[in-house]
Formats: sequence, C-alpha cells, structure tokens
Amino acid sequence: AEGFHGRQSSHPARADLFLRLLGAFPVAVARMDLPMPTPHAASPRLRGRLARGLAALTAAYTMVLVWATHYPKPEQFLGANPPSDKTLHLLAYGALALLAAGTIALAGRWTAARGAGLGAALAAFAVVDELTQPLFARDAEPLDWVFDCLGIGIGIAAVAMAVAGVRILRGR
Repeated sequence: AEGFHGRQSSHPARADLFLRLLGAFPVAVARMDLPMPTPHAASPRLRGRLARGLAALTAAYTMVLVWATHYPKPEQFLGANPPSDKTLHLLAYGALALLAAGTIALAGRWTAARGAGLGAALAAFAVVDELTQPLFARDAEPLDWVFDCLGIGIGIAAVAMAVAGVRILRGR
C-alpha cells in the first residue's frame, strides 16, 4: 500500500487493520485499493506547545465550570427550552474530562493508571463542586454527582480509545 505521498507504506497490514477497525465503512472501500496515510508523529516541540495550550484551555474551562455551577440563577443563561440538569452535568464534566485527558495524551504521558487517577481526581473535584453549591443559594444533589462521574468516564474513555487507536496505527 502507498502512503499519501506515493511512498511505499512500511506497514500494509496496519492499513488493512485500520480499515477493519473502522467497521462503519463498507467492505467495498477496503477493495478500492485506496492509498492509506502513514501515521506521522508530531514533533515533540509541537506536541509540547499543543499540550500547554490545551492545559490552558482546560484551566479556563474549569474556572467557567465552577462559576456556572455556583451562579445562583443559571436558568438565566439556558434559554427557553434548556436541556435537563442531568444532561448539563454529563456534558459539562464530560468536556472537562476530555480536555484534561487530552492534555495528558498530547503531552505523551497517557497510561491507564494516569487515566484512572484523573478520573478519581475529577470525581473528587465534582464532589467538592457539588457540596459547595449551597453556599451560593444552589442545591447539592447526589444524582448530579453521579451524572458528573458518568461524563468523566465518557470523556476519559474517548481519549483512551483515541490513544489506543493511534498506538495501534503506530505499531506500539
């Protein structure tokens, strides 16, 4: 199989594996003999810059999230037909986990143990976030924390699957 630039791919079996993993593509695509891209690692300098940028974005998002979860009248910002409170918790903490886990992955430091540690730390953060809401005329609800944790799990799982996919393509 040839890569994007007409070079021979050193891993034709990986190209076939990649097509099988996608599963969503019809079998006909695999028979078209399309050139498959060869995975290229970003330079360490670029990855470091991206990781630092994503870390800054994660910190900014965290501040906005804390503000939003402690603002006394959040319904003012949600419009006429807002999603359910539980959906908002799932999405908000899923995004936080995705950003934080993505930062670790971009820095080249992703391991299952770090993913689990991040999940535990974010779950603890969510507990504190929930328990401090009554100080700002908001209600603390245990079920909100459950949906925070579901979002955290989904966000971390998405990054873990992306990292695993990249590692499969790179042969690690």
